[in-house]
Amino acid sequence: MSTTQSTTQKALDINLDLSRYGSFAEIGAGQEVARQFFQAGKASQTIALTISAYDMTFSDIIYGKEKSGRYVCESRVRKMLDREYEKLVERLGNTRGKSTSFFAFADTVATGSEGKKNSHGWMGLKFQHKPGAQASEVALHMRLLDRHRLQQQETLSILGVNLLHSSFYKTAHPLEFIEGLFDKIKNGAIAVDAIHFNGEAFKKFDEVTVNLSMVELGWSEAIFINAEGKVQNASDALWGKDILVQRAFYNPVTNTHLDVMDKGTKHFSKEFGTKASDVVNIFEFTLNNRLKNTKISVDEALKKVKMISSLKKPVLVSSFSLFYKLKEHLRAMSEKPLGIVIGATHLEKLFDEKFYFDLPGGILEGMGKLVDEKTRLYIYPHKTEQMCLQVKSFFPKPAIKHIYAHLIENKFIQDIAGCDEIQEFVHSDDILKLVKKKDNRWKKLVPESVQSIYMDQVKAGR
Repeated sequence: MSTTQSTTQKALDINLDLSRYGSFAEIGAGQEVARQFFQAGKASQTIALTISAYDMTFSDIIYGKEKSGRYVCESRVRKMLDREYEKLVERLGNTRGKSTSFFAFADTVATGSEGKKNSHGWMGLKFQHKPGAQASEVALHMRLLDRHRLQQQETLSILGVNLLHSSFYKTAHPLEFIEGLFDKIKNGAIAVDAIHFNGEAFKKFDEVTVNLSMVELGWSEAIFINAEGKVQNASDALWGKDILVQRAFYNPVTNTHLDVMDKGTKHFSKEFGTKASDVVNIFEFTLNNRLKNTKISVDEALKKVKMISSLKKPVLVSSFSLFYKLKEHLRAMSEKPLGIVIGATHLEKLFDEKFYFDLPGGILEGMGKLVDEKTRLYIYPHKTEQMCLQVKSFFPKPAIKHIYAHLIENKFIQDIAGCDEIQEFVHSDDILKLVKKKDNRWKKLVPESVQSIYMDQVKAGR
């Protein structure tokens, strides 16, 4: 199926496919996806039922109440899919089950006009990839980024048709599926925070790889992978939590990275009066590294994720080249204290005016977006045999020294350790140099769970 097809043509493809038959259940934003199939024609060959429960009481009667009290959530869309799919199979399985691939499509979405920032939803599909097969499932969380409701609803309708079309006809290769999923959707209209797959139809899909590919292609801003190594919608994982995030290169993860997080957590907990065990520690890296002027491939990102996951730590893989973008992303999920911890070598670039060329207010605007009453930038000393760089020993260019002084005086930027409290800072590049020299001292500098993973990747030339 060519991606030159219009959304209407894709809907008609499905309507003309006599093996497909199913239901549409849509809550919140109206029957936007079902509408596309009715407008395409021949919908009676495809649609058994459409339902849209706007009233919360009616919705609860049909699908049950959520413990969280929320309606736009993963558990709700899963209940919708299960109920509608089970009704299809129960009522029609005996009469047409041998020749029909049943499906249930569902979405629960909150759209809004200009000024409402939280326009988002869950969308999913439960379906048989061939008659009589066990059901496969796909579900995703998206944020609708257009400013007006009608634009958001139109994007929603296109995405829904694409999800059905790609799931039915484009599962031979994951990248083909992704291409079809976002076909005819304009850049900047949507951000997908997580997509989940299950079942025989998606046997060729590695969930982490697909999600990372969406970041690489610009359809996701960031993907959160929890401590168990599973993709999770970040807003569900981090909602209302105290967060400390460390940005680094992690190639490989070193003992220094662990010490940065440990000292950062202790400092954060002391400053904000929270228990260290209640702070969510996140290892973060970006695919678009403005610091090194490089882009990280999905394969390279997978390597880093595997090492961090071996430590049972959550990881955020983002597209954010600047720190304030990372802060804004996390701040949308929690209003509680947020700390961003980095090594002191980042200070030079962080306070380089050239890095803020895309902001009208330059570095002043960037810093204003980065810090606030509950957001801190924590600096871990960069210590070598020759020197030790800290906040107090870093001197920016004269033109911005007053900005820097303001941040220090108001404790927006802080040292989290003294030079006498840490060992020499070990960079990822230092490990690679030792490995190439076959100097086994590198093993003392890297967590044990990371060592074998890193060596396998070095040997594979990755």
